[in-house]
Amino acid sequence: MRAPQECASWFWDLEDCAPPGLRSALSTAARMSDVLKKHELLTPDALEWFWMVPEAGGAVAKTRLRLTAPLDDERTARRGEESRPVGFPNAEFRSFLVAGAGMWFDEHGVRRHEDRLVELTVSSEPLGLSADVSVHHDIWGPFDFRGTPHPDVQRQNAPRLAAALKELDELLGVAAEPGEPTYFGRAEGHGVAEPEVSDGRGPDLTDRL
Repeated sequence: MRAPQECASWFWDLEDCAPPGLRSALSTAARMSDVLKKHELLTPDALEWFWMVPEAGGAVAKTRLRLTAPLDDERTARRGEESRPVGFPNAEFRSFLVAGAGMWFDEHGVRRHEDRLVELTVSSEPLGLSADVSVHHDIWGPFDFRGTPHPDVQRQNAPRLAAALKELDELLGVAAEPGEPTYFGRAEGHGVAEPEVSDGRGPDLTDRL
């Protein structure tokens, strides 16, 4: 089951690690995606591009680009720049979502593929970059969204996500900050409970989720 809001998320402030700009963001996304792909959590196949016009008060358009080249390929950057909305010639790139499918195991150990199992967003601000990884499904925690325990599902999925988050911390040289608790990240009785925090990286996915 997929929730309309994330169950958990992790944020990396990369202002001291990467310069601002589209190509820097694509390079960072490529390196992060390699880690997530290694753990079969996200295989990129598209970008959802957000365009901003400061004087217009925020986002004015979103473009979806099917990936026909690697994320850090110059052709990808060029296609992104060429997708600027015609009606907003001053629109600026601010962030993109890396879309794709990931693999998870059900209670019987059967491999299943799910679109947007893990989402990666990279943003560019004047001082530098930031990145965010979020999850929306109930497979990472000890209960499903109905409150039914599913320890076999958690045990077969959560450790891969925990390992990927640890590798991302090491890759980026920055410890992730946990996102704000959400309704769908809770699991008390038949509702939902805030994930426990461990080692400053958000939920302890090896034990709690």
